[in-house]
Amino acid sequence: MSTVVVVELTILMPCLNEAETLATCITKALGYLERSGIAGEVLIADNGSTDGSQRIATDLGARVVDVAEKGYGSALIGGIDSALGEYVIMGDADDSYDFSELDGFVERLRAGDDLVMGNRFLGGIEPGAMPPLHKYLGNPVLSTIGRFLFHSPIKDFHCGLRGFNRRIIQELHLQTTGMEFASEMVVKSTLGGRRVSEVPTTLKKDGRSRPPHLRSWRDGWRHLRFLLIFSPRWLFLIPGASAFFLGLVGTLALAFGPVTIGGAGFSELSQLYLAALTVVGYQAVLFAILTKIYAQHEGFRIPRSRNFDRLEKRISLESAALVGIGMFLVGVLIAGTQLVEWASIGFGALDASAAFRAATPAALMMMLGAQTVMGGMFLGVLKVGLKRS
Repeated sequence: MSTVVVVELTILMPCLNEAETLATCITKALGYLERSGIAGEVLIADNGSTDGSQRIATDLGARVVDVAEKGYGSALIGGIDSALGEYVIMGDADDSYDFSELDGFVERLRAGDDLVMGNRFLGGIEPGAMPPLHKYLGNPVLSTIGRFLFHSPIKDFHCGLRGFNRRIIQELHLQTTGMEFASEMVVKSTLGGRRVSEVPTTLKKDGRSRPPHLRSWRDGWRHLRFLLIFSPRWLFLIPGASAFFLGLVGTLALAFGPVTIGGAGFSELSQLYLAALTVVGYQAVLFAILTKIYAQHEGFRIPRSRNFDRLEKRISLESAALVGIGMFLVGVLIAGTQLVEWASIGFGALDASAAFRAATPAALMMMLGAQTVMGGMFLGVLKVGLKRS
């Protein structure tokens, strides 16, 4: 007869050449499991170490899984897939987090939370443990942006020590391979309606003599880029709508003649640039709508709203084509009126300023109409029913 051992907790550490500190981290983690009486394992997701980290881990009794694809996110995804525990607590193997103090995480996980984040600003950051750029700018700003865009309760988006229900996190289908994996886990958990919470966590100066793998500006940008891409409203819709209305109002106002505001005069050249702003803004709005429809069609969990759901039900290839053709015909009508006026003077010289002021809105409406028709056609492609394997 064989006995099946149920593993409740996996303590997971991503590893890339962490020989200096790995033994300390594993010893603390194993000590915690023994002291707490939790049935668990220590799992090292090795990302191609060349300093003997794998041997150190196996000699101490940890399990090692090799992850060939490079990147912090890749290592963790590989580790999560290989973990045996119902719960996983992950943390960096640089001895900046104390793996002997995990009771707060286990308590919240057992209480039913799906994701439990450490909060270094509540638990304390030891002198020298976090660069001032990260402490006072990077982490607070990115966490504030994440909280604002996704209504997340998490105040420390990038804490490396966190625990979660393994099955729930696997259902999120996390994809990012780099440091932005930390943001993806929080964002998708929040959007998916999962129970998330925070516990105070102390961050101390890591024990390595070499520089960290983190690259401040590169990885900070990757985090910000991920947050913005998952919020098309703020990346495309709001800026695009603002540009569209400003450009359209300005273009139409200048069609009746020059305008002076605060001593500054605006005429034909201003109208041309405002028309270009209108086209760019309109394209951004269309892109935001199509992006969101595509994301929902593919099953991505992104912020929804009742207004957008109503809009999605009303727009189709046919309705977009009708609106687009109507807009295009308005432009053609204005151009036709100009043609008649030109013919009435025997196709002679026109007043250049007046002709330009009328031609610009005509060209603008034709461009917006064509964009609308093509956007509707692309929407039709998105909504084609496909059998998926």
